[in-house]
Amino acid sequence: MKNKNDKFENEIIAGLDIGTSKIAALAGHKNENGKLDILGFGHKESHGVKRGVINNIERTVEAIKEVVKQAEAMSGVEIYDVNVGIAGQHIKSIQHKGSIMRNSIEEEISREDIYELTNNMYKLVMQPGEDIIDVIAQDFIVDGEQGIKDPVGMSGICLEANFHIITGQIAAAKNLERCITKAGLTMSSLFLESLASSESVLSEEEKEAGITLVDIGGGTTDIAIFQEGRLRHTAVFPIGGDIVTEDVKEGCTILKHQAEALKIKFGSALASENRDDEIVSIPGLKGRPPKEISLKNLASIIEARMEEIIDNIYYEIKNSGYEKKLIGGIVLTGGGSMLRHLSQLTEFITGMDTRIGYPSEHLSANTIKEIVSPMYATTVGLVLKGYEKIEQDTLRNGTTKKKKGKDKSIFSHFFDKGKDFFTENID
Repeated sequence: MKNKNDKFENEIIAGLDIGTSKIAALAGHKNENGKLDILGFGHKESHGVKRGVINNIERTVEAIKEVVKQAEAMSGVEIYDVNVGIAGQHIKSIQHKGSIMRNSIEEEISREDIYELTNNMYKLVMQPGEDIIDVIAQDFIVDGEQGIKDPVGMSGICLEANFHIITGQIAAAKNLERCITKAGLTMSSLFLESLASSESVLSEEEKEAGITLVDIGGGTTDIAIFQEGRLRHTAVFPIGGDIVTEDVKEGCTILKHQAEALKIKFGSALASENRDDEIVSIPGLKGRPPKEISLKNLASIIEARMEEIIDNIYYEIKNSGYEKKLIGGIVLTGGGSMLRHLSQLTEFITGMDTRIGYPSEHLSANTIKEIVSPMYATTVGLVLKGYEKIEQDTLRNGTTKKKKGKDKSIFSHFFDKGKDFFTENID
């Protein structure tokens, strides 16, 4: 990134969250205390994304340009590369075990050995049209000795690891990159959105104890389960806050924008928390009288859909095999988590401790209040993941120097394999 005053040269990271309900850009810089100072921020309602997947390139590109321009104007920074989140029903995960044989037992296991083992996982054959987005090591095995978290410095010939592999459709990722490129930007890194959100709202202690992160967005609900500090399970299903709005629209026979406003201002996930005599008046169509809505009826509509979403969440938790090992319970984040009484409903259905996740732990004290919201957990997390990626590259390459200019995406392996499916060049 280029700063007009050169004050933070090579130290600013930008995150771009392209969601179903909103598109947000954020430029941040870590201060001397390790906290994130938000230098620039922009957001706009999204109209070109459905259930986490881009379905209108032009409208998405225009929104990206606008939010980046807002962030640049606030920060005085020229943004040319961004860390981007990916979501959608096409995201899947598999478990796989890999191994390499080392040449000498006298030489210690090095970071290079781990990189070699990890990179081998990207060579796995996927279904046509799919490829690997990320490979995450869960634990290592050295000469049959299991349960090793970090084998660097140990002796051994056979190095093995259990991996959590996240896959996605090449078409969805290609359209994402196409939008970024048309907006005049470069995608420096691509991250699963639930992992970005977990970076901003979960502590290392919670990940160690065992916890489920649930990011309820507009079009999708993303799940990430951690235990013993490692990612153990991920899932995405195509139900989010937008379908709740649609239910309110149909159930109350009002316009969609009225349903959204009603849900945000008066909505509740527990009908029992509302009295029968609580009524709100909605303006009628031209020439028609106002419409009165019972808040208890509104909450009943919302509660029915949220029960379905929570049932899906609980099914994934049980399906992961870690249900009894999650001491930390559940953390809800994302715009959909801001419904009143949602944590209580979640605890009632799952029997697990639940809290709402705010991205406040890693932010400096002077951060504007709007950003310290579950709605921007992914955006903040993308900046934090960007810093984490720089640290990983430093360990690998021995340098902290960040390249300028529009370099090829570090996830180029993901897009290169799609050349058989896409021969058209990006404009």
